[in-house]
Amino acid sequence: MKNVLIVSGHTDLSDSVVNKLVLEEVKKLIPEAEIDRLDELYPDFKIDAKAEQAKLEKADIVVLQFPLFWYSAPSILHRWLEQTFLHGWSHGSTGDKLKGKKVIISLTSGAPEEFYHSYGAAGHEIKDFIQPLISSVTMCQMEYAGFLYTGGVSYQARQDPDVLVQIKEKGLAHAVELVNMIKSL
Repeated sequence: MKNVLIVSGHTDLSDSVVNKLVLEEVKKLIPEAEIDRLDELYPDFKIDAKAEQAKLEKADIVVLQFPLFWYSAPSILHRWLEQTFLHGWSHGSTGDKLKGKKVIISLTSGAPEEFYHSYGAAGHEIKDFIQPLISSVTMCQMEYAGFLYTGGVSYQARQDPDVLVQIKEKGLAHAVELVNMIKSL
């Protein structure tokens, strides 16, 4: 198996249902995968760029796993990108350390999937909201390998036991599909 780095951009994974479940299930199915929990490592948002760059350099496949917050990736994931993907290292005339690495964007949302359509309340497709990430990784010469999205997994609905079961089922299905995507690369 190739070296897999999963970067969890959830700001508080301990309070998550689906993102936490996805990571736990992926770890069961690909035990050698490294999971980088930004919320645990950097609660103060002080990213250790050298440590993160070393992890990225070892990886063949990078998965960005996060919930969509206000139509974007969470702030800690943005901070990680800002501090880690530095000119001269990841991009620019001498920045080639990420060249050829494959990237999967794996995201969830509390809103139902139909919310993220041109005819839905968001007024745009889900891919429109992750386009800045796609552009960023391709600028760094990484190979964008696609995205996986699961909606309708609101943590607020977890108080209803029947809804919680459905949410967990969606999370498990997301994890299995993500593992299949990883193994196909």
